Amino acid sequence: MSTGPVAVYCASSNGSAPAYQNAARSVGNAVAKRGLVYGGGSSGLMGVVSQATLDSGGRVVGVVPAAMLTKRPGFSKGGAAGEGSKVDVPTPDVETANTKKERIKHGEPVSLVEKGRETVETIIVNSMHDRKVLMAERATGGFVGLPGGFGTFEEILEVVTWSQLSIHNKPVVLVNIYGYWEPLRALINNANGAGFIHPENVSLVSFIDGPSDHGQHVDYDWGADVLRFLDAWEPHKWAGYGFDWSRTVTDGQVQGNLDAV
Repeated sequence: MSTGPVAVYCASSNGSAPAYQNAARSVGNAVAKRGLVYGGGSSGLMGVVSQATLDSGGRVVGVVPAAMLTKRPGFSKGGAAGEGSKVDVPTPDVETANTKKERIKHGEPVSLVEKGRETVETIIVNSMHDRKVLMAERATGGFVGLPGGFGTFEEILEVVTWSQLSIHNKPVVLVNIYGYWEPLRALINNANGAGFIHPENVSLVSFIDGPSDHGQHVDYDWGADVLRFLDAWEPHKWAGYGFDWSRTVTDGQVQGNLDAV
């Protein structure tokens, strides 16, 4: 069983069919019970899923690279501050403001919570990589993929890769509306057949397919299926590489190897 906040990766656009927005709303309503971690956008499926989580009484954490803020960071209907947000945050008290200035000076993430909307937290980070790392750390309950483009593909495949490398051991599940993720499933199976993905690692990413009749996908409760999957999930025993990620460049053995070069 997987518990804790869930990261949802999805598009900052709505897609070409109402079913995509309905699925995002369903998933947002469902993960409200655990908490949502997402990329902080207020448009497209990102805005739909975050607003649904808030409407259902859940907590939302949006992680946004500083470069994607179009104005001063703030909060708008549809989620945390992010791409396209133009709402200013209330002026913090002097002590809080000075603390945040010090964090910014040292390049550390800055957390902002608007008074009166304490269930929404925006965390501003320096880079896309910092965003992905922090989202993965906060998402103790796993990762859910809704339809999206290149950014969504990359985010999902990175957390799957981190599972393969034993950086974490968390569920990754894709919501397969209208068979959206079938090409990725075919690619994974093809890579397995060609000897590039170990058979035990194919299951590092799972798919929720919904009804076989795609006509039922428009109003289907995808969120309920997501929660059932997370509740039933058990940690994988995959063909990992046995890396010890607690080791750093200050490790004695690492320094010894460098000295021998």
